[in-house]
Amino acid sequence: MDAPAPGLVIVDKPAGLTSHDVVARLRRILHTRKVGHAGTLDPMATGVLVCGVGRGTKLLGHLALDTKAYTATIRLGVTTHTDDAEGDVLATADADGVTDAGIAAGMAALTGAIEQVPSSVSAIKVNGQRAYARVRAGEEVVLVARPVTVSEFTLLARRGADLDVAVECSSGTYVRALARDLGAALGVGGHLTALRRTRVGPFTLEHASTLEALEADASAVVALDAAVALAFPRRDLDAAQAADISHGRPLPATGEPGTYGVFAPDGRALALVTDRGAQARPLVVLAPA
Repeated sequence: MDAPAPGLVIVDKPAGLTSHDVVARLRRILHTRKVGHAGTLDPMATGVLVCGVGRGTKLLGHLALDTKAYTATIRLGVTTHTDDAEGDVLATADADGVTDAGIAAGMAALTGAIEQVPSSVSAIKVNGQRAYARVRAGEEVVLVARPVTVSEFTLLARRGADLDVAVECSSGTYVRALARDLGAALGVGGHLTALRRTRVGPFTLEHASTLEALEADASAVVALDAAVALAFPRRDLDAAQAADISHGRPLPATGEPGTYGVFAPDGRALALVTDRGAQARPLVVLAPA
């Protein structure tokens, strides 16, 4: 089999697999070791997982994946040690008395710029070790609150103690921590029972393929040129500028904030660059001379 085209593969991750499991499956499907992922999803979660293939892996550390969207289900009245359905139950309470108005107020208080304490079983490192590993070893871990932005936290449906919600948030926000904090604010506790990521950065479920679909047809790679155009602001170069950037030489700055993609006259993505003073310097050269 020929080597796969470089680019991005957007996977609709199934429940029960880690992000690393998905990468391992893609390596077998695409017959290449050069596969990586951006924006980890917990095993219980489903939905959009962005993976790079070949030279597409060079994009992963620079992708503008700073906003994410989810649908989720929160169960009131049950607190777990992981803040989700995979954890041990710590406490239960009767949630029948919780009013719709109380839920709306609790969700409003968790919307906007907030300070959030991540779940103790997150992948955040504490003294060089993942928090979840410390919890599994029997330690009590309390992480420091950090600023996040929740731009949307809305109720889609209420089914008794179960709340179906939509969340849009900044990178680093834990939806299970929102479930925990909403339950605590309502006085009955709460945890996450389902989580589906519907968007990460510019990539949505419309871009995503299941692993089964990829096994049947492995052609669903977003080609490198298209991936750069979708994920980054675009700058088109003339032939002389294209030659310069392909050799790693800087270009005149444009004032574009952040990272942007530069393209040759024939439409090829040549590099990711960023302005530094009067010059635009390459961060990653995708099509070297």
